[in-house]
Order: sequence, then C-alpha cells, then structure tokens
Amino acid sequence: MLLPNLSAMETNTPPVSYRFAVVFYPSGRTPNLVDMRFQKVSGLSLEIKTHKIQEGGNNVGHAVLPSGVRAPTLRLERGMVLLSPLNTEFNSTLSFFQFNPCHVMVTLLNETCLPTAAWLFLNAFPTGWQCSDLDANANAIMIDTFELAYQRLQVLRV
Repeated sequence: MLLPNLSAMETNTPPVSYRFAVVFYPSGRTPNLVDMRFQKVSGLSLEIKTHKIQEGGNNVGHAVLPSGVRAPTLRLERGMVLLSPLNTEFNSTLSFFQFNPCHVMVTLLNETCLPTAAWLFLNAFPTGWQCSDLDANANAIMIDTFELAYQRLQVLRV
C-alpha cells in the first residue's frame, strides 16, 4: 500500500536545520527584509541556573534550588555583505556606543518555506562583531559573525 505524500509534520519526521530565516524588527514593528540570510545561527538555548543549599543536620546531601535563567548570546554568521542596515547598526553600537535594541525572530522553515518553529529574541542589541581572517593562501569567502545579547527569549512552536 502506497502512502500519500505527507508533509514532515504529518509523518513526525524531524525538520531539517538548514532552511531558516532571520528577521530583524529595528523599530519593533517594521521588519528589515535586507538582512535575512545567514549561513549559521547559534545560541538557541536556555538553561536554569541553580544553587546548592546544605540542609541542616544532613551532612550527606544538599538541596538544589533554581536561581534564574541563563541564556547564551545569539550568534549569526554570513558572508560579508556591503551596505546593509545590520552592518550600519553594529557599526553605530560598537563605534559610538549608541544602542537601539530590536526584536529578532529566527524561524525554521519546512520544505515549502512555511514556518515550523521560531525563536523570538526580545530587545536584542549588539555585543560583538568578528570578521574572518584575511589569508592569501586560502580561497575562502569573508565571513562576518554578529553577536547579540537580549532581554528574553520566547520559543514558539507552530
């Protein structure tokens, strides 16, 4: 018996991680559609910080209590792009210490480019920029790496 052509969601096949988009909302509402394509996104994680408390009269064990949420910086990598709003924003922040936080949405797309999952980084701002090494012996594309800190991460599943 042949099965009909079912989407990845209907067959419970995990989505692929190579089809995604990154959208910046610099004014909070209007998306920046110029800076959407990146080759790598990392920092999509959250972790509960804990601290240990020695219980009175118990020398063997201890209690572990939550103390907050730890989140890494959001790292975006792409080939160098000239004259992009993202480059202008990073230059303004890192050169003149002028901060304009914005929201950043990282969206995982399915085979028909519809969203399957998303990560919304609220009030993100630049904390670092790195350019790949200049090497006359390598035949490589120049890579820009952008790092952003953020106030909060909302994980969205579609």
